[in-house]
Amino acid sequence: MADGTTCQRQVRSGFEFAQAQVRALIERHPDYYPMYTVQGRWKHEGEKWTHWCDGFLPGMMWIFHAHTGDKYWLDNAIRYSTPLEPRQHDRAVHDLGFIFCSTYMRWLNAMDRQGSKTQERQHIEDVLIQAGTTMSLRFKEKGQYLRSFVADESLFVDIMMNVGIIFYEAQKQKERGNAKEAAELFRIADAHCRTSQRYLIRGDGSTAHEAIFDLNTGECLRQTTHQGFRGDSCWSRGLAWALYGFCTVYNCTHDTAYLETSEACARYYIAHTPEHGVPPWDYDAQPMESRQLEDSSAAAIAACGLYGLSLASASFEKRALYRQYFRRIMATLTTDKYLGREPGWEGILKHGVYHVHKKLGVDESVMWGEYFFVEALSKALEDIAP
Repeated sequence: MADGTTCQRQVRSGFEFAQAQVRALIERHPDYYPMYTVQGRWKHEGEKWTHWCDGFLPGMMWIFHAHTGDKYWLDNAIRYSTPLEPRQHDRAVHDLGFIFCSTYMRWLNAMDRQGSKTQERQHIEDVLIQAGTTMSLRFKEKGQYLRSFVADESLFVDIMMNVGIIFYEAQKQKERGNAKEAAELFRIADAHCRTSQRYLIRGDGSTAHEAIFDLNTGECLRQTTHQGFRGDSCWSRGLAWALYGFCTVYNCTHDTAYLETSEACARYYIAHTPEHGVPPWDYDAQPMESRQLEDSSAAAIAACGLYGLSLASASFEKRALYRQYFRRIMATLTTDKYLGREPGWEGILKHGVYHVHKKLGVDESVMWGEYFFVEALSKALEDIAP
């Protein structure tokens, strides 16, 4: 691992590079919301599979503005966030947390830093509340889970990164004096997390991508996958979603069972990931050579989750371990191997993976990898601040 001074330089340089790449993207392709690169370039006609990434580009702009105060980033963050507003009613995806927590939640935080009490602030909060309501409509009483975009019987581990918007609405309804609505929203969100914990997290801390339920009885029938190697393998991005998602849910609920689940996922990640901190796309992929395909986006997500655990864990030793491993990942991701500094590469973070089986965004830049890498960079800047 690089020494502290080198890491500080890498983090600051990486944050500057990320801003330059995003600025070039929005000036080259205005009002375009990319998902993954093809040979390092964003603008293409490749398949998207599902429509879940539009919040990540403006989300990066909100992070840049929070750190720099640059009006350029504020103006563009608003410009790219505002068109997403109608999706507060979108029932076709399970990703409303990704879409609105990265944008409208950060917009609200920006207004709160300025002490804003305007009607505009109220409107932004109302959008977040409606997004939480829409997300809660995915709940299946038989089975006790929020269904994925694929089918009624499908539960995805990814949803652990989106359920927080329902907890957010529950808190806001409580503050507004709507105790009955708040209790029902909390029940739905908490039940989903319990079900995910029971059927997607294995005893060793590894994770399944998807669980399939019997719609008549609510019984969980099997674990399976769309993006991992197979149903009983551990797809690394799914593990990272769980690691970060359960830590976030712990912060929403203060339920230590969720903290323990996040820590179990962290133990698996640390024990099974190469020393440099970037995992293979699936820990169990065969043949063995296929595990040489890394997923830098999983590393960026895990880094954010590990930073959160370094603040949340009750154990000093664990907090120190999580922070040390967070720094290790960031020292790796901010090297030239992973940053897209080569001529013609339009993304920030190379060696990401979208969908191996569909051959989409394999060994490319992917928009969630960009966003969570920038989020991790922002945490690293806080980590090294004097």
